[in-house]
Amino acid sequence: MSTHTVHTCKQCGSHGNGKFCSTCGQLYAVKKITVKGILHEIFHFFTHLEKGFPYTLRKLITNPGEMQREYIEGQRVRHQKPFSMYFLSVTAAALLYYWINYTLVRYLHTDADELTFFNRYMVMLQIALVPVYSLITWIFFIKARYNYAETLVLLLYSFSMILLMAACIQLLKFIWPHLQTRYVELPLITIYLTLTNIRFFNEIPKWSAFARSVLATALCFLAATYTQDQLVSYLSR
Repeated sequence: MSTHTVHTCKQCGSHGNGKFCSTCGQLYAVKKITVKGILHEIFHFFTHLEKGFPYTLRKLITNPGEMQREYIEGQRVRHQKPFSMYFLSVTAAALLYYWINYTLVRYLHTDADELTFFNRYMVMLQIALVPVYSLITWIFFIKARYNYAETLVLLLYSFSMILLMAACIQLLKFIWPHLQTRYVELPLITIYLTLTNIRFFNEIPKWSAFARSVLATALCFLAATYTQDQLVSYLSR
């Protein structure tokens, strides 16, 4: 890259030359997201913990869909990287799930099977399932301009928020110990993912994005609940 070429920063819009923006520090040349890049990011996570978790979480709450699209298109400096964001969120959710179920088992004498599941398997299960969620979503939006790796980034961020949301919903069990929280989670998750997908896939008509999102969310939810139920059933034998 020539140091005499004037570039526009995709993060802050400033103009300059060289490799890095003199205003915010981001590289001018933003690489396209690929599977190879995501694997490199996984390695990077375990050696360099990012500092953008609170900022990214706030953007996922206030600006879902647009936040992911901006990240993919180059605005990456301030955000927690997608894999590390997902790993931190699923770990926090698993700890909250475990604490809630432990308290319910100890003091309200509810079923202990889920306690074993959340203690041992939830993090591994959710990490294993997110490529499946991404494949389902990519298939439904296959005519959009995003590849599978970019759809994976979308889902890593989206499910980071959803896992934390679902963990908080578990707190309702302190009021209704035998509540099937999935009936509360499903409509809220559907609304969040639908809003996210409509904003992210903004080149698709809203009615089409809405229909595709509802169907994709239903399949993702069925895949998650079926797998979880099978594991809990196996552990209870």
